[in-house]
Amino acid sequence: MRRLSLRSRLLLLTSGLLLAGLTLISAAVASNLERYQLDRIDGQLRALTAILTSVSAGGPPQPVDTAGRPELLDAALDLIGAPYLVYLNADGTVAGGLRTSGLDSGELPATDELNGLSDGTPVSLPAADGDGRWRTVSVTATGWDGTVVAAAPLDDADATIDRLRVTSIVSGAVLLVLLTAIGWLALGRGLRPLRRIAHTAAAIAGGDLTQRVPGLAAPSTEVGHLAASLNTMLGQLERAFADRAEAEARMRTFLSDVSHELRTPLVGIKGSAELYRMGALPERADVDAAMLRIDREATRLTALTEDLLLLARLDEAPEGQLDRAPMDLRTLAGDARHDLRALDPSRTIQLTGPGGDGVPGPAPVDADEDRLRQVVANLVGNAVAHTPPGSAVRIGVGTVGGRAVLDVVDEGPGLTAEQADRVFDRFYRANPSRDRSGGASAGLGLSIARSLARAHGGDVEVRTRLGDGARFRLTLPLAD
Repeated sequence: MRRLSLRSRLLLLTSGLLLAGLTLISAAVASNLERYQLDRIDGQLRALTAILTSVSAGGPPQPVDTAGRPELLDAALDLIGAPYLVYLNADGTVAGGLRTSGLDSGELPATDELNGLSDGTPVSLPAADGDGRWRTVSVTATGWDGTVVAAAPLDDADATIDRLRVTSIVSGAVLLVLLTAIGWLALGRGLRPLRRIAHTAAAIAGGDLTQRVPGLAAPSTEVGHLAASLNTMLGQLERAFADRAEAEARMRTFLSDVSHELRTPLVGIKGSAELYRMGALPERADVDAAMLRIDREATRLTALTEDLLLLARLDEAPEGQLDRAPMDLRTLAGDARHDLRALDPSRTIQLTGPGGDGVPGPAPVDADEDRLRQVVANLVGNAVAHTPPGSAVRIGVGTVGGRAVLDVVDEGPGLTAEQADRVFDRFYRANPSRDRSGGASAGLGLSIARSLARAHGGDVEVRTRLGDGARFRLTLPLAD
């Protein structure tokens, strides 16, 4: 059964139910018709025996001579619905009776079958020759010791029932074949959307994730609901595969960038050590210079490793890296101004509110001060590294839209829209030629800043335009 198609199984199930229904209906109709026929004959026989017992009080009637005109008796018996009437004595012998002239003794019920019948209860008896049945009613006679029996053949009733059954079988078979053919076509049409869905699924299994199930039916129907659900699932699968491919691409890029960034200081360390081993540093000053390069590259390598470990920890458990305490971003803004002045005394540094007007406003937060100092230091370092010396920088702090903010605004060359979209990517440098940090930057500062901000429930955003500077804004939830 499981090897059959859904269409075949549905058709077999439907045809089986239809056959069972037709059979039950046919049996019920035949049974009711047979009961009706028997009730009708029983009513006639009871009425006739009641009349006969009342008119035969003096004993059984004498036989009627119908030798000359037998058709008269036949017509009378047919009219009263009892072709056979018999009077039985108390000992069961036949005292007299009437019957249609066309019946012989072999077609009548056997006399011994007539004895012992219940008073007034209709009984079906076989003919003496076994061909046919009779319906009989026996009533005790009044005025003499005997019984009156009226019998009617069931041949016509049985023939009617047989014709009904044959007609039911033939018409049921024709109807079953016709409805099965119609059902086959209807199921084929009804299951067509499922075949379309199967073809779409096969195409998707072949790698074409852009395929979608077409609108095969109204959304309120089962097929329409299935198509909508499948399309939603397919959209999620396509996005999931796209995200996975993008993540794999980012991972490959990340690994490539990490390899490059780690190789640079390692090459410097290995090269200096190789020169010393080969005796190419005969003077003490040469050795000191080589050691200084090794120390500088080792420091750079240590910082890069620590940044990578911090990013990994923030990706895995951002809240676990924080030690929160109440603080105000104005403290960080004031320290950032001093740091900028120390890095480049020629710069003009302003400390204002978030919009550039007024004095710094209160910005209370519940945060890890050391981590936020790292965020602000990265933003300030980014402004120093990517803007011309002496260009102005503004630091704004306060509250905007129910959140604490700290802005670092520069007057540098700005970024394009594409660069702004990627500026927080790890190891991304918008323009390495403008990096004024001496090549020490690995492109992780802004990534760390955003990751730390998001670990605090905030974010770092950039607003920039090419040739018009950039504004990096740190936003955090206000302290309760």
